Amino acid sequence: MAVPEGSPVYEPGLRWSEVDRFRPAGGSYGTPVAEGAGFKYDEATLHELAKEWRGLANEYLDDLDAAGKVARAMPPGLEYASGGNAVTTQQSGAALEEALRQRIAYCENMATKYVTALGKYATAEDHATSVINQQPKGIA
Repeated sequence: MAVPEGSPVYEPGLRWSEVDRFRPAGGSYGTPVAEGAGFKYDEATLHELAKEWRGLANEYLDDLDAAGKVARAMPPGLEYASGGNAVTTQQSGAALEEALRQRIAYCENMATKYVTALGKYATAEDHATSVINQQPKGIA
């Protein structure tokens, strides 16, 4: 599969398994804003990103349950080869569990960052509203 040219475009709600996940286009992440103070994502995009990171964390959590079964694999027989194979399988399952725990923590951390950004977004909106409301009304 050829790598598309151009920068990737974030499309909220699009699943990773869909073909052409990132499409080259003129868009970018969120709504463009002027340089300087401001947000790179609009409020709806922040909500969608937090939801997607939580969803990914939940998928890894489901995988963690399956990895636990590998980590607790029992040998099929009582001979040396079966026992050695089970130990190797258990070690592999334990390594997979650890990797999945790290991925879950990362995804949850990313979701938290977007929720925090939403709080900052709301605070900035409230501040801007109060500044505007302090302005004299009508034509002076």
